[in-house]
Amino acid sequence: MSFASPSAPFTRLLAICLFACAGVLADAPVLTAASAELPDAATVRTALQLVIKEKNGGFGLNMWATLVDRDAVVRVVTFTGTDRGDQWPGSRVISAQKANTANAFSLPGLTVGTGQLYAATQPGGSLFGLQASNPVDPEVAYKGKAKYFGTKDDPMIGERIGGVNVFGGGLALYADGGILLGGLGLSGDSSVADHIIAWKLRHALGLDHIPGGVSPTGDDNLVIDFADGKSPSGWGHPATTPEATEIVKNLPTTHPVMKKK
Repeated sequence: MSFASPSAPFTRLLAICLFACAGVLADAPVLTAASAELPDAATVRTALQLVIKEKNGGFGLNMWATLVDRDAVVRVVTFTGTDRGDQWPGSRVISAQKANTANAFSLPGLTVGTGQLYAATQPGGSLFGLQASNPVDPEVAYKGKAKYFGTKDDPMIGERIGGVNVFGGGLALYADGGILLGGLGLSGDSSVADHIIAWKLRHALGLDHIPGGVSPTGDDNLVIDFADGKSPSGWGHPATTPEATEIVKNLPTTHPVMKKK
């Protein structure tokens, strides 16, 4: 049996298709070894549902959680309620923004939480304007059907959301040995409660093998030191309630991080 040689137009069309497909594949986010170490949505959701039952100094609301890998690609989006409407709808994108920020400004040797950027990004601060430096991609944030939000088919998964957020709730994720995997973002309660819940969740997931940080305790805990509108440390975050402030103060003791050796 013999086959006719492909025509010139067909050959050109095939070449164009292969070139186009190669471009798409080259631009597609890749599941790296580090991102493969991130917990799945079911694990995150189960742990988070337990954490929000504790006293966290906030309103006791349901939460959104997002995880991004080191390349800033969204890998997990989940929530604690029974339906996407049981949490503030706007907090879905905020949680992703926080995860992106924590990953974007943390390093293998230095971790920075979103809330530690608050003071420096206020008018007159050394990082004023940082909030606008890496904007959220609206096409990623709002695409797709809402019924998939917070599920394994969330339209943000596999995409880079971007965004910079400078209040509590975003922390970098470090595996055993200090391997920086990406970032975690929590949103749905007060800003300080978001941080507390994020800290506890990261601890429950075993992803707090962090290097040094800028807080007085050498980690990425909130520094609640504002007085007369100023932060003496330069890394401060406003308080919300006395209860939340006390919980934050005790986090390094109640939920100690596994510092990188």
